[in-house]
Amino acid sequence: MARHDLVIRAGTIFDGTGAKPIEGDIAVDNGKIAAVGKVNGTGSEEIDAKGMIVTPGFVDIHTHYDGQATWDSRLTPSSWHGVTTVVMGNCGVGFAPCRTNDHDMLIRLMEGVEDIPGVVLTEGLKWNWETFDQFLGALETHPHDIDFATQVPHGALRVYVMGERGANREPATQADIAQMASIARDAVKAGALGFSTSRTLNHRTSDGRPTPTLTAAEDELVGIAMGLKEANAGVLQVVSDFIEPVRELTMLRRMVTDSGRPLSFSLVQSDRAPEAWKRLLGWIDDCTKDGLPVRAQVCGRPVGLLLGLSLTINPFSAHPSYKQIESLPFAERLKLLRTTEWRERLLGEQPNSENPFVKAVLRNFSKMFPLLDPPDYEPTADQSLGAQAQRAGKRPEELAYDWMLADEGRALILFPFLNYAEDNLEPALAMMRHPHTVLGLGDGGAHVGMICDGSFPTSMLTHWTRDRTRGEKLPLEWVIKAHARDTAEAVGLLDRGWLKPGYKADINVIDYDHLTLHRPSVAYDLPAGGRRLVQRADGYVANVVSGQVTYRNGEPTTALPGKLIRGAQHI
Repeated sequence: MARHDLVIRAGTIFDGTGAKPIEGDIAVDNGKIAAVGKVNGTGSEEIDAKGMIVTPGFVDIHTHYDGQATWDSRLTPSSWHGVTTVVMGNCGVGFAPCRTNDHDMLIRLMEGVEDIPGVVLTEGLKWNWETFDQFLGALETHPHDIDFATQVPHGALRVYVMGERGANREPATQADIAQMASIARDAVKAGALGFSTSRTLNHRTSDGRPTPTLTAAEDELVGIAMGLKEANAGVLQVVSDFIEPVRELTMLRRMVTDSGRPLSFSLVQSDRAPEAWKRLLGWIDDCTKDGLPVRAQVCGRPVGLLLGLSLTINPFSAHPSYKQIESLPFAERLKLLRTTEWRERLLGEQPNSENPFVKAVLRNFSKMFPLLDPPDYEPTADQSLGAQAQRAGKRPEELAYDWMLADEGRALILFPFLNYAEDNLEPALAMMRHPHTVLGLGDGGAHVGMICDGSFPTSMLTHWTRDRTRGEKLPLEWVIKAHARDTAEAVGLLDRGWLKPGYKADINVIDYDHLTLHRPSVAYDLPAGGRRLVQRADGYVANVVSGQVTYRNGEPTTALPGKLIRGAQHI
């Protein structure tokens, strides 16, 4: 009788293709799936999956673990949510290539764009690299719980080639473009999975400057894309405001047409232009008809800012009196805010900020929702603090103040910043169902004091296939395929996302009936004692990476089989 490294017994197997599940076993040998169905042999290790669902490991193609991967073996919170592969280096931000005198510039860029404290990055990053290939080498020296791939970030690339001219968004010369294209080509040949750029005003350095790539001209972006064409590899990833949609889409189309490389861009519904997403999907349809490989990255949840006393912002962050105490230790602030004196002071003031983003958020109480445990990411309008205050005959500021201090000051408020202009997720459902979109935008590893969306896979499983009450649900097999095979194929990782003999043995065993997503909480486990939002879930019975069990019932094992992925992968 055959002896296997691992056998998963009697599970309900969803193979990742969207097919209906089957009852059966999975055998694993040498990090790959050896058999699916009836396994007669035994395993050196066996997992009883009876009553459980068995899925491929999830592939998250939009994360920002660029810093965390250099100092931490565990890419949490993603690896707590069934994710076995992440792609980082998105949105044009990252740490390679980088010259020594530009370290602070890239730290300020990552701090501002992705809300990772500068002190965390200053202490955590070893900077034992300059070139992109050296960065990949540095990543490989550290063991990890899951696999990860990276992309060439335009911000770092531009500053590396152009120095202060690049940081100041000066136009690139033809010599600059040629050098950037050459570096991008070599980086992709060395193992980068692609190239990413940002063209949104939301992305600024910590000192308020727009990202270096905001106004990069078409010849620059096309020129870099042609570097990927020379390498005959790599994907293109873009985030944009689409303020001038015709001009922007013409440029993106040329990038794909000239280079032949696949492109994806972030697509969400905004309150400013709640119908614009439909036009962008129509543009994708036109590109697809012409044979151009273009996708949008979408998500099934609001892109939700979290407000709280222990987080980057709270409803009173811009009040003059709060600014006097914001640097005090948490316990001291909480003690003061519980007094009648401070309550009256803050409730008697108005926010004082010239930041349009802060001004738009801090008095929009109709978009603030108390976040419970388990959290509801599709709340009704009447659950908002504004609506509750109106019913109670109170000022919404009063409810916001009291909620902020609840649960010993740990209470959170959800502010659906994007994807919730209509107070429901019907537009998100339409985006997800489009044939040329792919799930993404979880941002694991980033926005550590404001957003905690790396749990997207769990909320997709719980909300969309089981718990939703405000509209249609999605088939479980569809969601599993969307998080596994579809995302893997979108970035060329063709060796995973499918429970089939010969494929990589990245597998989840999940107690689906009891799968529960918990409210985010704050941990102080970053370098320099830095704070970050984390979110746990119950119901992940076992997570397997390359045939090794990395987590049991949410708790880590000693196995760290995760590896840096160098380039596209094939069977």
